[in-house]
Amino acid sequence: MDEVAKVRELAAPFELELTSQDIDRLGRFLDLLHSANQRMNLTRIVEREEAWNRHILDSLTLMPFIEAAGATNLIDIGSGGGLPGIPLAVTMSELPITLLEATGKKAHYLSETATELGLEHVTVLAERAESLGTPDGGGRGAWDVVTARAVGGLPVLLELALPLLVDGGVLLAIKGQRAAEEIEASRKALKTLGGTVELTHRTPTGTIVAIRRTGPMPRMYPRRPGEPARAPIGGVPRDQR
Repeated sequence: MDEVAKVRELAAPFELELTSQDIDRLGRFLDLLHSANQRMNLTRIVEREEAWNRHILDSLTLMPFIEAAGATNLIDIGSGGGLPGIPLAVTMSELPITLLEATGKKAHYLSETATELGLEHVTVLAERAESLGTPDGGGRGAWDVVTARAVGGLPVLLELALPLLVDGGVLLAIKGQRAAEEIEASRKALKTLGGTVELTHRTPTGTIVAIRRTGPMPRMYPRRPGEPARAPIGGVPRDQR
């Protein structure tokens, strides 16, 4: 079985339909990710079929929610190896997408990968979300949708993501089986930052949590770099865990 047929088989439980061209480009992305992973720590998943499931198809579960949001732009924070941002960029070629990655060498890899794949609608920022989302950071209230995958616990993620959203914008986070616990731990952060959990949706590989920004953003948030993780709003400080 060739890769196109195999991927379509793998995609069936996800209710995703991919063109041959998309599958070819996504396969090329996995090649680039595997190559870069030899030089830097981007992923622990190296087996091809698992990478299609855990990286590509998992990322693409966000597509219907992005479409439902009517997004005109999107920022993927903590992009790392390019997940979920690059798979989304391959399959949503009309949507301007920003990849936010604070580590310089990873941001360089993302830029090279976007160029290699011909993703002209992708912008890469080598910056921290805490800095970008401040009143003077240049990105406060700038995006319709924020996506995030493996970017800390939800109380931390809310402080990084919600300031970047327009009023009424949506954070789409891919979480695991403990999503409900993370939401419960985020009650104070949600109230403080004006966020409302709209839905959770189980997929074959995770849980999508959709949170809408529904209120004004206090000027003091986000706090300086590192502070949200060190002392999450309403959470247990990292040094006391």
